[in-house]
Amino acid sequence: MDFFVTGTDTGVGKTYVTALLLRALASMGGKVAGYKPVVCGDRRDVAVLHDASSVEVTADEINPLWLMTPASPAAAAVIENRILDRSVLCAGYHALENRCDHVLVEGAGGWEVPLGPDGATMADLAEDLALPVIVVVDNRLGALNHTLLTVAAIRDRKMECRGIILNHTGDERDVASVSNRQILESYSEVPILLEILHGEDALDPRSLDFLTK
Repeated sequence: MDFFVTGTDTGVGKTYVTALLLRALASMGGKVAGYKPVVCGDRRDVAVLHDASSVEVTADEINPLWLMTPASPAAAAVIENRILDRSVLCAGYHALENRCDHVLVEGAGGWEVPLGPDGATMADLAEDLALPVIVVVDNRLGALNHTLLTVAAIRDRKMECRGIILNHTGDERDVASVSNRQILESYSEVPILLEILHGEDALDPRSLDFLTK
C-alpha cells in the first residue's frame, strides 16, 4: 500500500521518518521507493530517500521537480520562472507505483504549503494522488495545535488520515513531549501509529501493520 507523508510544518522530520519506514518495509522483502515530487533548496532529502529505496531509481525519478530557491514551491517557481504542473508530478508517482510494492510520497513543508500560482497547495497534490495520509509531528510544546489543525484539514477534504507519527527531534523530554500522545489520542480521533525516539535508526517491521493493511 502507498501513502502520502505530510508534516505539521517544515523541519519536523518527514524525510527521516519516511526513510525509516522504507527501510523497514524493504527488510520484509518489499520493493519500495520514496517519492518527493517537489524539492525547494538543496537535494539532501532526495539522497536520503534514494538510499532507503530498494529498487533502482534515479534522483530525478524520486524528485521530478527541483526548485533551487529555498522558499515555498509557489514562490520558488515564480522566482525561477518555472511551471509547476501537478499532472507531471502525479505521472512520476504512477511510474514508480507500477514498479514497487510500496511508494511513500513525501510532501514539502506542511499540508497547505502553497504549490502554484493557481492557488493550489500541497494538499491538492495529495488529493490528486488519492492516497491515505500519515502526519509526522515534531513532538514538542506547541505540537497539539498544529497536529489537530492538520488532521482536521485532511478530513475536511474527505481524505483518509491513517494516523500520526510522533517524532522526537531532540534527546530531552519535557512535560509536553510526554503528555502530547495522550491528549492527541483523546482529541484527534485518529491513532498514534508510532512514537520515534531521537536518533532511532531502525524500526521493528512488526510495528508497521498500518502500512501493509
